[in-house]
Amino acid sequence: MSRATSLYKRYRFPSEIIQYAVWLYNRFNLSHRDIEDLLAERGITVSYESIRLWCNKFGPKYANRLKKRHQGFGDTFYIDEVFVKIGGQQQYLWRAVDQDGEVVDVFLQARRDGAAAKRFFKRLLKNHQGEPRKIVTDKLRSYGVAHRELIPETLHDTAQYANNRAELSHQPTRVRERGMRRFKSTRQAQRFLSVHAAVYNLFNLGRHLVSASHYRDLRQGAFASWYYVTAR
Repeated sequence: MSRATSLYKRYRFPSEIIQYAVWLYNRFNLSHRDIEDLLAERGITVSYESIRLWCNKFGPKYANRLKKRHQGFGDTFYIDEVFVKIGGQQQYLWRAVDQDGEVVDVFLQARRDGAAAKRFFKRLLKNHQGEPRKIVTDKLRSYGVAHRELIPETLHDTAQYANNRAELSHQPTRVRERGMRRFKSTRQAQRFLSVHAAVYNLFNLGRHLVSASHYRDLRQGAFASWYYVTAR
């Protein structure tokens, strides 16, 4: 039995429909009900609850495969944290992006103290498979603690405005958070944000930096990667 047959075994809908629904949800600011309507317009009758279950099950699988195929991140990490309210409780969303705007990692934690910073830095080092040449953060003392204890040889820039790239990287998350009417649980938020980051990295093609023809070539390459990780 092929991996594709095994992955989608016992699902009534063809794998192509499942792949497409999961891609729509993680690529665009759409709800499960929006995707239900889009599929209905194409003559495909499926409930939004089924689409939600598809996203929960297959999204992380696709994301893990995309991460394994990723070519690697740059040598400079821009790191920032913002608070999000989940179930009435304040959480902190830690995020790191590289100099090309690719998301290195996102991680929800209840605190933003030195211990939380060290946990996040350890995740970054694991994902990056080594120390970055430079990190850029704001002046939160927790970053200094993690830097001194884990990567003291790495350059640490805390200059004003230097971390704007990381701060701006939170905007897509805020848009999705509003569209979802806030995240319902920490687990749900972490799962979605991890998948969203992997899909974002795949289609983060710098459209404004390249010619239209080159962008189309890059986009075709991104689609080819998506089809590869979802069809196997």
